[in-house]
This record gives sequence, structure tokens and C-alpha cells, in this order.
Amino acid sequence: MRVVLISAAFACLAMASATLFAADAPTVKTDKGKVQGYVSTDGQIRIFKGVPYAAPPVGPLRWKPPQPAAKWSGTKAATSYGSHCMQPDIYDDMIFHDPGRSEDCLTLNIWSPAKDKHAKLPVMVWIYGGGFTAGSTSEARQDGENLAHKGVIVVSMNYRLNVFGFFVHPELTAESPQHASGNYGLMDQAAAIQWVHQNIKNFGGDPDKVTIFGESAGSFSVSAQMASPMAKDLFQRAIGESGGAFSQREPFKTREQREKTDPERMQQVFGTSKLSDLRALSAEDVLKVVTPRPGFVPGHFWPDVDGYFLPESVPAIYAAGKQAHVPLMAGWNADEGGIPEKTLTVAEFHETAQKDFGAQADKFLAAYAATTDDEALRAAKDYAGDHFIAFSTWRWIEAHVATGGQPVYRYHFELPSPGDKFHPAGTTFHSDDIEYVFGNLDSRQGMTVRPEDRKMSEVIQSYWTNFAKTGDPNGGDLPKWATYNAAGGWQVMHLNETPESRSDALRARYAFLAQAWSESTEDAAH
Repeated sequence: MRVVLISAAFACLAMASATLFAADAPTVKTDKGKVQGYVSTDGQIRIFKGVPYAAPPVGPLRWKPPQPAAKWSGTKAATSYGSHCMQPDIYDDMIFHDPGRSEDCLTLNIWSPAKDKHAKLPVMVWIYGGGFTAGSTSEARQDGENLAHKGVIVVSMNYRLNVFGFFVHPELTAESPQHASGNYGLMDQAAAIQWVHQNIKNFGGDPDKVTIFGESAGSFSVSAQMASPMAKDLFQRAIGESGGAFSQREPFKTREQREKTDPERMQQVFGTSKLSDLRALSAEDVLKVVTPRPGFVPGHFWPDVDGYFLPESVPAIYAAGKQAHVPLMAGWNADEGGIPEKTLTVAEFHETAQKDFGAQADKFLAAYAATTDDEALRAAKDYAGDHFIAFSTWRWIEAHVATGGQPVYRYHFELPSPGDKFHPAGTTFHSDDIEYVFGNLDSRQGMTVRPEDRKMSEVIQSYWTNFAKTGDPNGGDLPKWATYNAAGGWQVMHLNETPESRSDALRARYAFLAQAWSESTEDAAH
């Protein structure tokens, strides 16, 4: 697999856009200096790209918390995306429109419909996904212009990824005043949200009406930002799309665990685990530890429970009610697990149940009922999606209902895709929702956009921006979206051709998984 980067003639395009909009280019003062952006072709949105929100994390700042950006004199051009952060080329459908990868990557982008700084518009801060390994703000599907037409300011940021964003080492812990290491990527996100809090007023935004939202690893990040004492007071609402830091499959390990395994991985690849040696390596060399190649299994670097950004595990923080007490809207897609075998028999599905759940196989089969081969295939897809990401999202939602003290809204995205260059028709796959949320359906390669797609995108954008404005997705002629709680019968909004809020029919399934996986985790601990 590969990441496609459109960089040929990139500099020329950036210069051309700066020249094109020079006559009416908007200029805004930030706490570090003035930035000059450009105006959308319809004249409605002011756009600023590649604005530094932290110092380049290079040299001695590699594997350090983000530091303040330097001030600049004059006016900085903000007409093109900054470089994406260091990452391997692993996802075919990630198509970047920026200069390329670099350690110097901590920039953000703003799309504002405000005509002046007095508008006080709600702000939506986007956190991209990519498994904490890859991603960039410069993908066309995440462009904020169309969403900003809904009366919100959209902000997106690049943040450090993989070994650059989440490396843990005892020497890093020793040099940290907080006695912590790892989570630099999450701290980058928090620094960008802090930048918004300090500067967005000059772009026409309201710093007291900020929504953070993200998909996949971005959704994991939203749940972690809600849990962290560093960030939880900087936003007033949160949206999670497919993911939460409550996964039994990919739990955030402790700093102590990672202080052992991360240096061992570096020793295997580079013949040294000494911090000064690792900081002396080029960025391209460091990247080798996470780059797939024949005969080599790349290292896996995710957030950790570091004792600083995350004083405890995310589930423990929510259980104690220490997370941000803000309205939450979260959910997932119908086919998160992708497509398993073309055919699957009931007998084969029963074998899976026995293998994964042993003595509890009968309870599993009751939760994923399948009496025909077609039903077995559907059940296998559901189980794969639950195991991959849906269950962790459910646990996050449940945890916030229990202790968050604010309204929670849950959704299930179900409109089958017409298919595109990377995905077959008839599924509602992982990341399928992004173009609908941003109103960028035309950016998807090979997709023939149908009227029902346009309608769905309009509905989703309205729900999302209503929530950003008021903390409630409802408004206008939209179908009523009920809150998710026991008193209301655990209502879920089903996002399909006829959106409808109705009681969760699968609650018993997730209750079973919670019990079964909790017991298996406890057994592993002993």
C-alpha cells in the first residue's frame, strides 16, 4: 500500500493562489504574528493554511512536549498546507496535498465564514485518524470549506504520529519535569486546542464554544482529550466517530510497560537504545522502525498511560467522573469490520465462537444469532466490526452516560456506499462517514454520488453543526434525535435514507461482550 502525495507543482500552485487572492487577502493577528490567508471562490469563507501552533519538534525537541512557536515579524503567508508529519506510506486512500513529510509539521488550518472578529461563531476542531501511525490535514476529504458554510469555524491540525509522537523511554522519563514520556502526539493536539482558545476570537470565533471532533484514532483522541487534565477545560462539546480509548484490542499500556518494550525495539533495529544516539538519527532513519518491508514487522507506537497527560487509564478516569463534563455525540458505521470471506457457513461461525469464547460460546451465538449461511456472514461482519472498533466506542459512550453529567447522543451510520476506487459498493465501511461530515463527497475517487448521498451529507452536516452551536443536534426539520440514556430507552439515531431515532436493539450483545472481554482481561492479568 502507499500514500499518494500531490507535490509536483505544489509551490507554483501555492504562489498562484497567494497572487490570486492578494487583492482581498484577509489578514489576522495571532499571538505570534500576523497571517494572511485567502478567500474561497464564492467569497464566503476566509481560509488560512499552514499556521504554526508550536515550535518545530526537531533536534533536541524530538520527543519533547510541544514548545511555543517563535514570534515572527511582518506578515506570514498562510495560503498552503504545511508538511505532514513523519509517517510510513501505508494507506492507499490517503491522498495528501502538501509539500511532503517532515518533522517540522506542527501547523493548523482555519476555515472561517466570519466577516470580522466580532462574529463569535462556534468552532469545530478536527482530529484526523490513521491509527496514530499516518494521516494529514491536507486530504481533500477533510477540507473544511464546505462545512464552514454551515455557520461554524473549522480548524484542523497536524500532530506527531507513530514513533515520533508516542515513543517511551526511561531516559525521556528522567529528563521530564513531570516524570513522564510518550503522548507527544496527544499533547500536540492539546496545544492546537489551546492555540484555538487563545487566538480564534480574532478569526471571528467564540473560544467558549469549541467542539472537538475526530474519526478512528481521531475519535480515540477525542476521548483521551476529554480525560486529560491538560485539555478538558478548553472545549465545551465533543464528537467521536468510530473509536474510543476503551479498547480491549488496543489498550493504552502503562509507561512502565512501554519503557521496556520501546527501547528494546529500537535496539533491535538500530543497534542502540541510547536516547542521544536516537536523537542523532535522521528523521528518515527513525521512520524505519515503523516502515513495513519484507521480513520486517514494523513497531507499534500508541499512546500510553504516562502519569501526566493521562494520570490514569482512560476508563479509570471516566469511572471516577474526572473527564470533561461536556455533551457528547458519538457512534460508528455499520460495516466497521470490512468484508470477511465471500461465503461463510453456520458451522464455521460456530467454530469461531468456540475458539474465541470457549465455555461462553453459546452466549456469543445468542448475541450474534445466525441460523443460515447468509446470516452467519452478516454476524461475522458484525463481530469483526465490534472487535475492531465499535465495542470500544460503545464503552466510551456508556462510561460518559454513567458519570459525565451531560447529554449523550449515539448514532449508527448505515447508508450503503455506491462504491469507489478503494471500496466495494453495498458497505458502510470504516472512515466512510468523513466525506459526508465535511460535505466533500466529490473528493472521493471513483464514487458516483447519488441523490441519497447528497441528502445524507446535508443531514449529517446539519446535526453535527447544530451540536457544535448548542450542544444538541436537533433543529429545523431534522428528524428528532433523542438522547441516549436508560430513562429514554437507550435511543440510537440510525443514519440512513430515512433517519430515525429508536431504542437500541443490540444492547444485550454489547453487555455480553463487556462481561466476556472483561473476564478474559482479568484472566490475562493473573
